Amino acid sequence: MAHHKSAKKRARQTLVRRARNRHARSSLRTAAKAADAAISSGEADESTAALRHAERAIRKAASKGVIPKKRASRQISRLVKRANARNA
Repeated sequence: MAHHKSAKKRARQTLVRRARNRHARSSLRTAAKAADAAISSGEADESTAALRHAERAIRKAASKGVIPKKRASRQISRLVKRANARNA
């Protein structure tokens, strides 16, 4: 356990950040899975809405530093590619 005042503060901040990042990463995964399921179902309107929601969640996570920007770009690209192949 930390002994210095500044180290105690850093420990508190770490806990808060960890909880925030875990929530963001979890909601990101949920949105991506929902988009994937919607794409697989074949419903064009449903998949478009889910894809839009997932893309927004992925970009937001990347901008907050939860995931790297290149990973976000790669995930979005793969989702869109799958959606286009399914709807074509």
